[in-house]
Amino acid sequence: MKLFRQFAIILIFFIIGEMINNILGISIPGNIIGMILLFAALYFKVIKLEMIEDVSNFLLDHLAFFFIAPGVALIALLDKFKDIWLSFSLILILTTILVMAITGLVVQQVIKRGEK
Repeated sequence: MKLFRQFAIILIFFIIGEMINNILGISIPGNIIGMILLFAALYFKVIKLEMIEDVSNFLLDHLAFFFIAPGVALIALLDKFKDIWLSFSLILILTTILVMAITGLVVQQVIKRGEK
């Protein structure tokens, strides 16, 4: 019952995010809005980490399963990518490098602040 309650809390934030997206019609996906709301609720201690910790750890431990459906969809649409594969690959490589570089810089700044 504990895991069900924890999952329900996360699901509620997802649903609220989707509702906000549908009502306002903004370009940010509803699941992202829900994550921002969940983060805010955790930050302002509206909900405690212990209230969602177990199910969150479970979802993170099994994160790879969530990439199966998009991977299968990409394979199914492979023929549509044959005209744009070069630009798609270039964008994929450049954004990966950019994300890695920015993440590294942020981690270095956090470590420096932690040492002070």
